[in-house]
Amino acid sequence: MARRDALGPARDALDAADAIAHIPRLRRYARLLVGDAARADDLVQDTLERACRKWSLWRPPGAPGADVQAALRAWLLALMHNLHANQWRQSSAHPSVALDAALEPRHDPTPGTVMRLDLERALALLPTAAREVLLLVAVEQVAYAEAAEMLGVPVGTVMSRLARAREQLRQLMDGAPAPRAALKVVK
Repeated sequence: MARRDALGPARDALDAADAIAHIPRLRRYARLLVGDAARADDLVQDTLERACRKWSLWRPPGAPGADVQAALRAWLLALMHNLHANQWRQSSAHPSVALDAALEPRHDPTPGTVMRLDLERALALLPTAAREVLLLVAVEQVAYAEAAEMLGVPVGTVMSRLARAREQLRQLMDGAPAPRAALKVVK
């Protein structure tokens, strides 16, 4: 049976235009998540294939005026998160070597390039759970509640992981812990 929703007329499959609109965001998230372009493109492709197969499971928001595109984006990012977690579990037994760094041309990088590479390396050193939350909230600008739903954790967990991820990233980038605000003891 065909579905009618806010994305357009009744249809049984994910519309190519809807999927294409989300590819740049999916690619950016995947690239930061896995660390190299080829694996990121594979992850995006796997995500879109799964979205096409699982289209009947997606439920657009029922509230009038709800942002259907944001809900679709969240669903696609959640699919990507789950695929990445599955691939990570499978590959932990079979480690691989990324070829991106070996194939990049050797030249004097600009300061912006150096900072970007340092940031990518620092992100790669973060624990997976912290990196995922940081990327979703800080880069993809997903709301805490939406990120919590995508990751299957409470909102408080998203907030604490984000705080820890920011602190760890700050330490990795600066080489020193950030100054702490003095806490007031309340009796």
